[in-house]
Amino acid sequence: MGIVTVSASYGAGGPEVAPAVAERLGLPFHDRAIPARVAGRLGVSQDDAEANDERVLRGLWRLVASLGAMPDPVGGVVPLPPQPDERAYREQTERVLHEIADGAGGVVLGRAGAMVLRDRPDALHVRLDGPPEARLRAAVLRYGRPEGELRQEMQANDRTREAYVRHFYRCDPAAARHYHVVVDGTALPLDAVVDVVVTAARARGIGG
Repeated sequence: MGIVTVSASYGAGGPEVAPAVAERLGLPFHDRAIPARVAGRLGVSQDDAEANDERVLRGLWRLVASLGAMPDPVGGVVPLPPQPDERAYREQTERVLHEIADGAGGVVLGRAGAMVLRDRPDALHVRLDGPPEARLRAAVLRYGRPEGELRQEMQANDRTREAYVRHFYRCDPAAARHYHVVVDGTALPLDAVVDVVVTAARARGIGG
């Protein structure tokens, strides 16, 4: 069925476009299910996994280290490494992405999917971006919250996601060379952005 990865800067429409693309293509949308699966494999709560999702933080590893060991579903105890490092979370996330791509496919928002699945011929990698002020205006209209609050949130979000990709994959997540399609999500209505992505996906044989 294939897989579509969507990388989106704050305010560019990622949370709205990605599930709409999945629905149009008849594919599952993978978002919260990914940290849930990672959490289960690391023996931590989903809240802990989501709090660390796409962030270069070490709190998760302090928590995992404090657990010492986690139950094995088939019995016994599987000891964890004495000093888990941040690579474990990334590696489990990458494993889940490959399993999704090898299975029923779907649409994935974030998780550096374009870098993890860069070599797959059955993938479409999409980047949604736009000028910061335009993204801020779009966020104000979309979420109805104070501009100052959203500006701080946008700046923190953009820095965090860029840091994640630069830290683990040594590249700029905004660079066009990583994607098949780059769209200014602030320059077009979101329905039109969805149309562009769906058309590109179908041209690569992805979806129904």
